[in-house]
Amino acid sequence: MSKLEIHQIPVLNDNYLYLIKDPDSDAVAIVDPAVAEPVQEKLDELGWRLTHILNTHHHFDHTGANLELKEKTGCIIVGSKADADRIPGIDIQLEDGDIFEFGTQKARIFEVSGHTLGHIAYWFEGSDALFCGDTLFALGCGRLFEGTPAQMWHSLSKFLTLPDRTKVYCAHEYTEANARFALSVEPQNAALQQRFEDILALRAKGQPTVPSTLGEEKNTNPFLRPDSPDLQETLGMGGADLIDIFAETRARKDSF
Repeated sequence: MSKLEIHQIPVLNDNYLYLIKDPDSDAVAIVDPAVAEPVQEKLDELGWRLTHILNTHHHFDHTGANLELKEKTGCIIVGSKADADRIPGIDIQLEDGDIFEFGTQKARIFEVSGHTLGHIAYWFEGSDALFCGDTLFALGCGRLFEGTPAQMWHSLSKFLTLPDRTKVYCAHEYTEANARFALSVEPQNAALQQRFEDILALRAKGQPTVPSTLGEEKNTNPFLRPDSPDLQETLGMGGADLIDIFAETRARKDSF
């Protein structure tokens, strides 16, 4: 089976949309369309016809173009069953553990509440692709607008079970700022130090730092590393409960 063809579309100040196609069918989707015009421009450039919208959560910078694109293309809108009342135009409602068939591709659905309640992520195992919205960022995680630290840690822990080669297609270019915070809580991490240098080089050229890989995140993202002795030492929480360590890390990032 062929892998997804994925095109990253930068919009607004720091959002990323992902236009994806199953090469073995006519299935074409946009992930979290904030605005319609750049999506339509890319579709026209590629000669593709939109068949689906895949939403991770209800925030307007992820669903703002749902209805406009649906009216123009007749596409099917896919989102969270638990968040269905807040997903404009939703047609297919998914929940944790579901398998969503996209052409010949299959995505496993993870319910990953924390940033919002009912947030979901799409893992296309055959394409090593994770579309995680605002749950996991490169070197960061989403603010807890609706969920608790325990919910968010439970959600992020689901991603820790996935292969290191999985590419993390998150929805924002926050990486440089996230790296500066990460270094403040785990300054001894040599892999993180090197990654920060690489990030600065990319941003100096105006290039994206996304996607990263889950392997990189496991080694350098403090929100996936509450078990790190160095992180625990910095926080003064040696041997503490992992949820408490995660909560303290998130609280420090909120005021960083």
